[in-house]
Amino acid sequence: MGEKTGGKPKPDESSRNPGDEAAPGTPGTGEDVCPACHGSGRREGKECDRCAGSGRITRVIGGA
Repeated sequence: MGEKTGGKPKPDESSRNPGDEAAPGTPGTGEDVCPACHGSGRREGKECDRCAGSGRITRVIGGA
């Protein structure tokens, strides 16, 4: 996971996918199904470029 700062884990920017709105673990975010590949991780026979093949993206929730 990310580095620790002040006792809280720091979101790891290196684990972001192109479609992520924030780094995983950022307060006020949650995981969602990739809207580009609908969670399959593939588009047009190739790895989805929006979610890097994971089928999931990180979204900001509730206007955080």
